[in-house]
Amino acid sequence: MKYILILVLFVSNMATAQKHFTKTGLTTFKASVDTFEPIEAKNESTTVILNTETGAIAALLFVKAFHFEIALMQEHFNENYMDSDKFPKATFKGQLIDFNMKHLSSEDKEFQLKGTLTIRGKDKLIATVAKLKKQHNKIVITSNLTVKPEEFDIKIPGIVRDKIAKSINLNLHYELVEKK
Repeated sequence: MKYILILVLFVSNMATAQKHFTKTGLTTFKASVDTFEPIEAKNESTTVILNTETGAIAALLFVKAFHFEIALMQEHFNENYMDSDKFPKATFKGQLIDFNMKHLSSEDKEFQLKGTLTIRGKDKLIATVAKLKKQHNKIVITSNLTVKPEEFDIKIPGIVRDKIAKSINLNLHYELVEKK
């Protein structure tokens, strides 16, 4: 019985050691058009978990955690476009293709990242490149992708349609530590 308990503890520690995470990941977006006011925001509280055994990755952010320089822009973003009271979270569930923890070093290594991005209850399949590297005791993940508001049923009123980019650029920077 004693050996079974030790084995269970050892296996559960191994399973935990296979995950890296952050609760302070940086997600930014830019929806600016050159001739108008910058439409940019950042969210510094994205939660991300990477299973280093399988390359499975999941992320969650609260929409209201996006911070804009202009308070009115933030209010419009949450109330008029994102309907963040009804859809408070955005999620991503995916896979780093051919991920192998042993191949990470202090230099960026590119992996194909595929998965499902869910915003406002709408799913979109995503395929992009993610760069990963080891930095001290962390795994640093950076990536960017482009989405369109209509893919998530985000309606842009005609009066401001020319002031908002047709494609939104998302930039990701996550520093993951081993989950213990």
